Amino acid sequence: MHRWSTLFLPTLREAPSDAEVASHKFLLRAGYIRQLGAGIYNYLFLGQRSLNKIIAIIREEMDTIGQEFFLPALNPREVWEPSGRWSGMGDNMFRLKDRKGAELCLAMTHEEIMTEIARKELRSYKQLPQIWYQIQTKFRDEPRPKSGLLRVRQFTMKDSYSFDIDAAGLDRSFDLHDQVYRRIFTRCGLRFVAVDADSGAMGGSQSQEFMVYTDAGEDLIASCPACGYAANVEKATSRLDAVVEMESTGDGTPELVFTPGLGAIADVAKFFQISPASDIKCVAYMALHRGSGAMADTWHGVAAFLRGDHQVNETKLMSLVGAAELRPMVAEELEAFLHAPAGFLGPVGLVPASAPLADKLTVVVDGSLTQRKNMVAGANKLDYHLRNVTAGRDFQWTIAGDIRTVLEGESCPTENCAGKLVVGKAVEIGHIFKLGYKYTQAMGATVLDPNGKEVTPIMGSYGIGVERILTAAIEQSHDNAGFWLAPAIAPFQVVVTITNTSDATLLAAGEALAAELDRAGFDILLDDRDERAGVKFKDAELIGIPFRVTVGKKIVDQQVELFTRSTSTTTVVALADVVSALRSQVLAATTL
Repeated sequence: MHRWSTLFLPTLREAPSDAEVASHKFLLRAGYIRQLGAGIYNYLFLGQRSLNKIIAIIREEMDTIGQEFFLPALNPREVWEPSGRWSGMGDNMFRLKDRKGAELCLAMTHEEIMTEIARKELRSYKQLPQIWYQIQTKFRDEPRPKSGLLRVRQFTMKDSYSFDIDAAGLDRSFDLHDQVYRRIFTRCGLRFVAVDADSGAMGGSQSQEFMVYTDAGEDLIASCPACGYAANVEKATSRLDAVVEMESTGDGTPELVFTPGLGAIADVAKFFQISPASDIKCVAYMALHRGSGAMADTWHGVAAFLRGDHQVNETKLMSLVGAAELRPMVAEELEAFLHAPAGFLGPVGLVPASAPLADKLTVVVDGSLTQRKNMVAGANKLDYHLRNVTAGRDFQWTIAGDIRTVLEGESCPTENCAGKLVVGKAVEIGHIFKLGYKYTQAMGATVLDPNGKEVTPIMGSYGIGVERILTAAIEQSHDNAGFWLAPAIAPFQVVVTITNTSDATLLAAGEALAAELDRAGFDILLDDRDERAGVKFKDAELIGIPFRVTVGKKIVDQQVELFTRSTSTTTVVALADVVSALRSQVLAATTL
């Protein structure tokens, strides 16, 4: 049992003006955190208490499938070189030198370090599978720290890594993490969804994110209410309705048309009296290909073509061509690679590179264009367009694939599903990856198989953002007065509020009840402050405690009030029944 009067709980009436999302506002107002610098926070008593409970749940569940390690945050450059990520991480990685000039970094993740251990220690298939995990501080030089603990430069992560002899073993390790993650997030009281995701800089063949829907989220999730399909828009697909093709004109070959000043899709569609779906859009980029070893980083021209009513999904595009970064071409680069001005770019006449990011221009065509005919496209000439443009006949490409962002209302991609996609914002709380052989091959990790042959173990990587569990919980469970947390992760399960501590009868009853609840196993905060009852009630509603027991005038009848924060409902309970009533409430909150 803790006494409010002795604790440091610095609540605020108003949040600072730069706090925009609910979790940031309430974490500050409730005294959970205080900012030290951009993206750097102090965790105060209530915040650390809640985070410790989250960590305990993670550790308890992870111990059912893995072994806990603790690795250094300070890593030498040499360990990150073989995978290519010393240069590949770019400015996101904090780098420093020691007094002897040796280069080091503050780790964002620990694939390389875990693989280094595996390379040196694992010798035989008999030692596999292995699942190793840690709960540790990570660092990222976030360019735009914001939204409180949602986008920071120092954070706590549970990261785990699996090593298996074959793909079937990796499937089992992946599924074990999927099951454990679902238990962790459920115990933390989160309403979450698992979605297909892009693997990004981690690499690998498959990844899955665990997301919580909230307007504070920076990810967009496309989902189908009819069948349950869900994917990050960086990965999501859809089925497009058939498009009625335009009738060809003249001899059906590309025809040059004067279109003075008509560089915008809407203007072109109006001029030709066509749907934007029959106009070919071009988005031109410079793409960075990361070198390794003696190979330098290089930039390459990429022209992405898609329907005029679609938008390029840059994550999909980077994945398709193998780029580390993208930036728009400037006028000089448009002239060098496409010999044309913006607004009049098109695929006809371009000579595509034989492979992505080779010497010539990489021409990328969205899959929705590859079977189309009689379309309109820029003529690569100022104030001119071409009509009667047919894919495959009039232009070729380096590579074709899905590079567009799905839109709300498009048809679900699941076979035999008639549902329509909805798109909503969400926060990522966990991510699991099938890495494959990227790190074990690069770092030379091998074991002997049953036939005595050296083989490379296959690897998985799995992360949970500890602070993100707390922030997501607040985002989904708050009102104007404050927020409430699940009993399992709240800093206290119950606050016992004595309405008037100068009344000896109330004080004694409150002290006795708090002690009884403490002995019964509840995590109790006794509000014994010499404050008005209204002040105490407002503070209790602000700081995330799910239940309040009010010791007031009804004590003369051996009764108290039980307030449930999530529903803002009050029940009068006999003093003798408080323990059983709270047990029922906590159980109900835990099994939602």
